[in-house]
Amino acid sequence: MSRPTSRVLTLLELLQSGGTRTVAELADRLGVEGRTVRRYVGQLIDLDVPVESVRGRYGGYRLAPGYRLPPLMLSDDEALAVLLGLVAGRRAGLTAAERTASETASAKIRRVLPKHVARRLDTLLEAVDFTDQPGESGTPGTPDTPDAEVLLTIADAVRHRRPVSIRYTDRDGRRSERTLHAYGIVAHAGRWYVTGQDALIGEDRTFRLDRIAEPRTLPGSFEAPAGPGPADRVLSGFATAGYRHEVTLRIQGTVGQIRAHLPAGVATLEEYPPVAGEEPAPERWLRAELRVERLDWLPLVLASLGRPFVIERPDELRDLVIALAGRLTSYARRA
Repeated sequence: MSRPTSRVLTLLELLQSGGTRTVAELADRLGVEGRTVRRYVGQLIDLDVPVESVRGRYGGYRLAPGYRLPPLMLSDDEALAVLLGLVAGRRAGLTAAERTASETASAKIRRVLPKHVARRLDTLLEAVDFTDQPGESGTPGTPDTPDAEVLLTIADAVRHRRPVSIRYTDRDGRRSERTLHAYGIVAHAGRWYVTGQDALIGEDRTFRLDRIAEPRTLPGSFEAPAGPGPADRVLSGFATAGYRHEVTLRIQGTVGQIRAHLPAGVATLEEYPPVAGEEPAPERWLRAELRVERLDWLPLVLASLGRPFVIERPDELRDLVIALAGRLTSYARRA
């Protein structure tokens, strides 16, 4: 920061302390001449800081009554929420100008954070990945608010590859204690997850962060496995998880055309093997499998595909699609 700028800020701090300050007093405190003080006051006024000039023997400068710049004081939770929001915003299709504003705002917040808080937040941001994909219904889920200490503790365990003990409450309300080898933290469809190996059973698991309590880093270390990254592990886990309905479709098109409507976190895609001697076509029939809690959102997704499809199961989905087609036909025939 240049010395003139630093002195202008010092002048503002002196005026914020209250009362009227004479030009001579301000010049002495700032180590400048009287005319320089007046120039600095003019700069504050140009910035819409309401500096008043007081005439008379004991005159000088003061701030307008009731005016005070609020200090930027953020708790760990507040700083965490703001920085993660800015990072997520930069990945959400912002314009170049909006991304620049997001980056400069993030940099300003980092500069005023205590060093120990800034280090922990940097550790978290290094451990977080974003899927940039909607949930099962095609829209983001209801956002959760993970505890800041949970996020920071698990992020530290991810970075240093240390086991972490957690208390977990599943969706049925059952509570358990687990030891997790955390590979990474993932933000998906408005929720936050950690993926890693459940050390007790030796299998990979994904846990919602808002259901985790009392995380505690344990001695020791582990090696993260090679293969898919944390975000891909979470998406593949969702696509193969057990839900109320199992859906199988055959869709004609490219992988890109289908993935635009049925992302990896919603469906798995498998190409049918090519027929011997047949030239591979760019738009082939692909098998799509989904496991979902509800079927009511799928007819509109299938309609939006604009591609030929066949519903192999369940019959209930076929009935919903036929009903939607009937409604659309009746609407189109109305005068």
